[in-house]
Amino acid sequence: MLALTSATGKLGSAVLNALLENNLIDPAKLVICTSSDVNESKFDAFKAKGCRVRYNNFDDISSLERAFEGCDKLFLVSTPRISMDFNNAPDGQGREAHHKAAIDAARKVGVKHIYYTSLGFANPSKAGVMQAHIRTEAYLKSLKDVQYTIIREGLYNESWPLYFGYYYGLKEEKRSEVLVCGDGKISWTSIADLGFATAKVLAGKEEHWTGKTFYLSQNIAKTLKEIADVVSEAKGEKVVLKVVSKQEYEAFYVQKMGMEKAAVEWWSSSYDALEDGECAISDPTLENLFKESGRTPKPVVETIKEMLQ
Repeated sequence: MLALTSATGKLGSAVLNALLENNLIDPAKLVICTSSDVNESKFDAFKAKGCRVRYNNFDDISSLERAFEGCDKLFLVSTPRISMDFNNAPDGQGREAHHKAAIDAARKVGVKHIYYTSLGFANPSKAGVMQAHIRTEAYLKSLKDVQYTIIREGLYNESWPLYFGYYYGLKEEKRSEVLVCGDGKISWTSIADLGFATAKVLAGKEEHWTGKTFYLSQNIAKTLKEIADVVSEAKGEKVVLKVVSKQEYEAFYVQKMGMEKAAVEWWSSSYDALEDGECAISDPTLENLFKESGRTPKPVVETIKEMLQ
């Protein structure tokens, strides 16, 4: 059986839906792990198909063990609790603490293979958002009693407003000038496409993916400057990208935009990574999986225009 964490989150739900809609794994062999009430009506359709639904909470080790009991494989989606990473959290106190708890719980109950969703930056990386992933990757690779597959999921098409400044406000946005503190090529990939490709990995021959670390991402990349041009076209008015110093960037989003200081400081390092080309991915894995299935990944330009309609 395969346990899936964060199965109602953005990526987790995309993976689960792809598994079911494409008949990739028997629903009776899927365990949906959630921190929500397992009796909520949103799970009824999954239960009707034969999926099990179990409660888990990263802060409760025993709940993780109960959720993973009887499973031989675990799909571990990284926790979204980014505040754990703020203020340069030392090793063991960032989000990797949740990941390691889940890994250890899985090992304790006999899980033999863990598929972990890392992120589409480099390792090592200048980005604060990548540090918990790097620590988790290292922990998995250090273990001798469990197999691993590390999937560095590409940056979501749908996340462009986060990179484009700091939460660009879509249709309500009034700024004609957007501040960032760096730019570089980003290989964007839609959540649905990541869900499908990841599902294909989970359903594929286990030995093919064992011990591998790879990116799932389109290889077509666009800079934030190019994103600004797409936004301008979609809105029918000029939107300019302005690259400033990290100090000016942080001061603007904290003092002028009212963002949390620790969050902005944590996020600003992402632009150092962009400048270094960390997010310009050259890995054929996703595109090969799509070719095998006769599918075409969705361009980020299409996503941007849809989101700005």
